[in-house]
Amino acid sequence: MENIFEINENLRQQLQFILEIDKEKNILRQTHLSGHGRRENDSEHAWHMAIMAYLLKEYSNEPVDITKVMLMCLIHDIVEIDAGDTYAYDTEALKTQKTREDAAKERIFSLLPATQKEELILLFDEFEEAKTAESKFAHAMDNLQPLLLNNSNGGADWREHKVHADQVYGRQVKTRQGSERLYEVTDQILKDNIRKGNIIE
Repeated sequence: MENIFEINENLRQQLQFILEIDKEKNILRQTHLSGHGRRENDSEHAWHMAIMAYLLKEYSNEPVDITKVMLMCLIHDIVEIDAGDTYAYDTEALKTQKTREDAAKERIFSLLPATQKEELILLFDEFEEAKTAESKFAHAMDNLQPLLLNNSNGGADWREHKVHADQVYGRQVKTRQGSERLYEVTDQILKDNIRKGNIIE
């Protein structure tokens, strides 16, 4: 970032990071907006997840620090600025996902002052490991958000990619770990889409 203002180094780094993550708006996902709209981008997905987490927090299997969950939701796909979006059912791309995202994590979060870099990397890694109550609930949001959009569009994305039921249910294991109640809703939606032929049984 061009130093056109009299600012200290910490603030310069923070503003540089803020500008860098604007690029997340350019990363398109496979999921389409409701109403059969255009493909959503990563930042829209993250924003939607964060709002959902706050609204649905009562359905978490365990008590959570909702601020932490929301921040996880907001940062979890920043690495895709470099690594690109990896479609949930793309088995080949999934093989290299961690390597690509680890490199992106180091580059992008290194733009921040050291203490904030460490804080956000720890939060990102906690989300990826999906062992804490907060990370499990954040993963439930990560699964539920595209599912709700896809269902609202008549399962068009599932049909387009010829997704099988075992693939979708395999992904939804993390929803159940975060919220049994929201998994029940997910199960109902998936069974309805299997019955309609949107998901291959």
